[in-house]
Amino acid sequence: MKSPCVEICAFDGRTGWCRACGRTKPECRSWKKAQPHQQRKIAADLPRRLSKLAAAKPE
Repeated sequence: MKSPCVEICAFDGRTGWCRACGRTKPECRSWKKAQPHQQRKIAADLPRRLSKLAAAKPE
């Protein structure tokens, strides 16, 4: 599975999620070595995480 990284690493201090791709630092570090089912599980949760981050952004 292709990495969801967009090469703009900026992590939210509250959640620990990258503001660009939605993964945590440990998820980013282990992505290449993760099993396909682990990658799919992480990838499936990213839209929810990114939506939550977008909703929490101050206007």
